Amino acid sequence: MEPRITTLGDRALIIELPSRADDETPARIQQVCSWLSDGRLPGVTELVSAATTVTVFYEAIALKRFAAPKHDLAGWLASRLKERLSLLPDAAAQPPARLIEIPVCYGGDFGPDLESIATRAKRSPGEIITLHSAAEYVVLQLGFAPGFPYLHGLPESLRFPRRETPRTRVAAGSVAIANGQSCVYPSEIPGGWHVLGRTPLRLFDPNCSSPALLQPGDRVKFRSISFDEFERLEGTP
Repeated sequence: MEPRITTLGDRALIIELPSRADDETPARIQQVCSWLSDGRLPGVTELVSAATTVTVFYEAIALKRFAAPKHDLAGWLASRLKERLSLLPDAAAQPPARLIEIPVCYGGDFGPDLESIATRAKRSPGEIITLHSAAEYVVLQLGFAPGFPYLHGLPESLRFPRRETPRTRVAAGSVAIANGQSCVYPSEIPGGWHVLGRTPLRLFDPNCSSPALLQPGDRVKFRSISFDEFERLEGTP
């Protein structure tokens, strides 16, 4: 599918890939971002990737200096983007993204919604844990809160809408599901996802050079652990 490019004010363009994310979309998004980050287009100041889009912010003066037509900077940049994007190789042929393992202590106080999800899915809590931890996920985007990952790859049998009543506080490290995706809460914030467990890993540390543990395009596997192991690993970056 050919990307659709639209304007966002007079200083940005949005590159729209397929409207629904699939297994290859995150790789394609990162491929586009990598290409744009290489300085192949003048005046690009910032890239913001999402599940199916990349927003390209640019500096008009830099484009003018590059001999772009003054009357249609956005149109000129859009045509250059389309031309270059058509030359990108198949995303599936790219090297596999890094794989991050996230240990999770499921159920109990850490997973207050595990029992209710098991009931709705007509399975045992143990089967829910197995289903959730056996899948491999891909980070579609970070959003909602710093370091908050939206994870694609949730098994069909675990796809339920959000809670009818969101919680005012969800603990940092909570692993949850909703609307066909999984997530990990990087800090204590309100939320309406179904919480299945908690990881002792720190998902976001503003004092690190790379604050977010996960990045768009990363692959993620969850591993079930005991409470004792949770305590040993707690606070691990």
